[in-house]
Amino acid sequence: MIIKVTLTIIFLAVMIGVGVYSRKQASTVDGFVLGGRAVGPWLTAFAFGTSYFSAVVFVGYAGQFGWKYGLSSAWIGIGNAIIGSLLAWIILGRRTKLMTQHIESRTMPDFFGTRFCDQGLRVTASVIAFVFLIPYTAGVYSGISRLFEMGFDIPYEYCVVIMSILTAVYVIIGGYKATAMNDFIQGIIMLFGICAVILAVLNAQGGLMAAVDKLAVIPSDADPAVNGGFASWFGPDPWGLLGVVILTSLGTMGLPQMVGKFYSITDESAIKRGTVISTIFAFIVAGGCYFLGGFGRLYEPVIGANGKIAFDSIVPAMLVTLPDVLIALVVLLVLSASMSTLASLVLTSSSTMTLDLIYRDKKSLPGEVEDGTIDDIVAEKIERRKVVVMRVLIMFFIAISLLIALNPPTFIAQLMGISWGALAGAFLAPFMLGLYWRGVTKYSVWACFVWGVGLTVINMLIGNPINPINCGAIAMVGGFPVVWIVSLLTKKLPKQTVDSIFECYEK
Repeated sequence: MIIKVTLTIIFLAVMIGVGVYSRKQASTVDGFVLGGRAVGPWLTAFAFGTSYFSAVVFVGYAGQFGWKYGLSSAWIGIGNAIIGSLLAWIILGRRTKLMTQHIESRTMPDFFGTRFCDQGLRVTASVIAFVFLIPYTAGVYSGISRLFEMGFDIPYEYCVVIMSILTAVYVIIGGYKATAMNDFIQGIIMLFGICAVILAVLNAQGGLMAAVDKLAVIPSDADPAVNGGFASWFGPDPWGLLGVVILTSLGTMGLPQMVGKFYSITDESAIKRGTVISTIFAFIVAGGCYFLGGFGRLYEPVIGANGKIAFDSIVPAMLVTLPDVLIALVVLLVLSASMSTLASLVLTSSSTMTLDLIYRDKKSLPGEVEDGTIDDIVAEKIERRKVVVMRVLIMFFIAISLLIALNPPTFIAQLMGISWGALAGAFLAPFMLGLYWRGVTKYSVWACFVWGVGLTVINMLIGNPINPINCGAIAMVGGFPVVWIVSLLTKKLPKQTVDSIFECYEK
């Protein structure tokens, strides 16, 4: 216990120290939200990766899908690396950086409002982002608190409250730059931690081949007479596995907290380096998490109060027998993953509410002349006021998420499925196509908002006849034909306006 407590205190002290160190760069809106748009490739790549993978993945997803699909769940991690990281950087990185800087966009809702010349889109997108980031944040709280409960024997409720306070402190003090620097430190811990934990778990089972052999003789849930499915290439349910791969991989391209990383990177050469770094990071961390979860059936399952398997307790049950030093490393691993994701979520939510709802500046499109100016002193006061409001909203957002986390309505994986399904279902297609296709109309963006949020909410209200994971995947993929068809049938934006927006790619 002394080892675990000491390492955790040192870790938390470093996190808060980085926040204090970065406080001067968080005095303006650009500094607080985007790090002054001058964050290098290593920090950006690690910020992307650590925001992507949290306790939701390590505890919730690895446990649930490892139990359901066995070793084939490792495909989820591979999909996360190839689609969610590599393709996300290749498809979105350069174009997002150039266009958002050209139209002076600081948030994803701001992008929708300016790119499609409709401030109603900006307001609606900010409300969608704020509402549906909350269940994701609650899922992260829930995941890390279960690991703390296992490692320190501290009641779940205390863990959640402590986590929320610590995250608020370093984000409020240092803004995005503190978040990015801490993400780099946390990412290194995650890389070493996941490798050490996998080796320790396999060693406890007699080695890799012995563990696989044990898994191969476990009978299928659907047909007890059949075994070997949990040690096969594509597992007992390939189509269900594909839905999880789509949700967790494609979804990153439509999430505000993920896409926002491309706004802040320094230049195009940094994007190329960041692509490689981020992909390698995802292969190790995501691939390792799901590979580890694939051996969950070798351990006695935890039965919840409802008589069903408590999926969120599977990974903690795998780790509870490890040596104290390794348990301390696991706690730091999940703490690192979760604090980075929480920081990204609360920063995204507060900046969206502040810049796109409370202080919605009238903006000129590229090529237009602004109709007035304001005094520099007044402008500086407004900037400081915006930063104060963002800091207050961070506390508000954390408080709401905390209330949900204290009484979570469902498993972590379902919380994330609802959140990602609505957000990426609404945002992915219009954002990606808006970077490439001049023909996207504002009406198609409205239609996609209704599609993504509507499908997710209706499915939830009628009792989830479609599994939230699969529903989220359908919402994301279905958004592309929605945007394409509606764009073909509705009025286009003025050609001069569109040309002025897309000229950023010609410079």
